[in-house]
Amino acid sequence: MADHNELGELGEQLAVDFLIKKGHKLLDRNFKFKKLEIDIVTEFENKIIITEVKTRQSDYLTDPRDLVSKAKQNGIVKTANYYIQENEIDLEVQFDLIVIVLNQKQKEIKHIEEAFYPTL
Repeated sequence: MADHNELGELGEQLAVDFLIKKGHKLLDRNFKFKKLEIDIVTEFENKIIITEVKTRQSDYLTDPRDLVSKAKQNGIVKTANYYIQENEIDLEVQFDLIVIVLNQKQKEIKHIEEAFYPTL
């Protein structure tokens, strides 16, 4: 397995642990729809939280939202719609982003709630 894949998996596990510690109930991980994927699905405060995780070794970008392109956002929204319909969920949906910087000198987790909104 490539180092970036291992880093990504470690980042996702750190994100899950972080969310659970905040009180989220884990519903699903790495949910796939066609060639699309949602990293983490949780329930928190009567909402479904769809979380994209980005793990990096440096924090060179000033705005973490730049890490999730519009095309990626659209794919996440499509997958979330499928997940909601398949599981017959009738709760508000929120799209979050967790950015993790992980290297020998630092381990930083930044949780951006409502990182993006579905576009029509």
